[in-house]
Amino acid sequence: MGVMIKFIVFQERDDKMDFRKIQLPREIHTGAGVITETGAICKDLKVEGKALIVTGPRTIKIAGEKAIESLQSEGYDVECVTIDKASKNSVLEVQDALDDVSIVLGVGGGKVIDTAKLASTRAEMHFISVPTAASHDGIASPRASIKNEGGSVSLKAKPPIGVIADTKIISQAPFRLLAAGCGDIISNHTSILDWKLAHRLLNEYFSDSAAALSLMTSEMTIKSADAIKEGLTESAGLVVKALISSGIAISIAGTSRPASGSEHKFSHALDIVAPKPALHGEQCGVGTIMMMYLHGGDWKFIRDTLKTIKAPTTAKELGIEPEYIIEALTKAHTIRKERYTILGDRGLTRESAEALATTTGVI
Repeated sequence: MGVMIKFIVFQERDDKMDFRKIQLPREIHTGAGVITETGAICKDLKVEGKALIVTGPRTIKIAGEKAIESLQSEGYDVECVTIDKASKNSVLEVQDALDDVSIVLGVGGGKVIDTAKLASTRAEMHFISVPTAASHDGIASPRASIKNEGGSVSLKAKPPIGVIADTKIISQAPFRLLAAGCGDIISNHTSILDWKLAHRLLNEYFSDSAAALSLMTSEMTIKSADAIKEGLTESAGLVVKALISSGIAISIAGTSRPASGSEHKFSHALDIVAPKPALHGEQCGVGTIMMMYLHGGDWKFIRDTLKTIKAPTTAKELGIEPEYIIEALTKAHTIRKERYTILGDRGLTRESAEALATTTGVI
């Protein structure tokens, strides 16, 4: 039996007394087997006309076919596009398939969801997120991570109008993906510290409500670390709800600040310098250990929590050579220069980067 949560779109005044619209998912459905209700959910959302399923070469068998069957059983005409990476060309491929389409459903992992989300945003079309793994907070966030020549870039997008998260399917994905999702959630701790720092030093806009939701999400995940086990639908449910909450915090803030700080800069720098980067959430988790040390916080507690979840805490466990960790640390401050963090404007010297990674046991 699935769980359904409804949200609305509302407006608030920011510090400058300008109205700002906050868009959130209208409905969130989670539970084992809920993907078979895809067609009925679209009916509830008053979706009419043709549906486009965006999926991957593996996820079409795992979940795509179930979503198509459910939609067709409710009388929807369905088309399908299969992509293998989140790139500019993939986004264009999806956009080219949007003629006479009323709704886009991204059925797959992060690459599929980000591609479908960005293509639907550019076409000013509604989007439903149907994740097959819980590896990062793109499930419900108003951001899309797309690969380009220099690594990956995070672009503004509209959040999904609905999320259909089948916890049975998600629990059967490789556990490494779920652990990576936990790393992405736990990294909210240093994201908020960086945001507060920028607020104090530069008077950057700060949302108390978004920050509180982000931190609560991270703290709940940390408290549940012992319960996050491989193959359990309950564990998948815990993580997917946390990732959705994290995405909603981004929507409330109107910026990715609640879930992206110095640890994300480190991860993006690692994507550029490492020959074979690890998963985004894995890298953010390791980055959080080091950035928490720079903030003077309890980095050992973060490290131990990640260990409990069986997420990587060292360069070796990431499968990345120490030299690339050091290089990424020295270059991290150059990623999104407008976003001030504990790394400052000048960043770390090679010597301080090496000392940081050594002290925290990352290398």
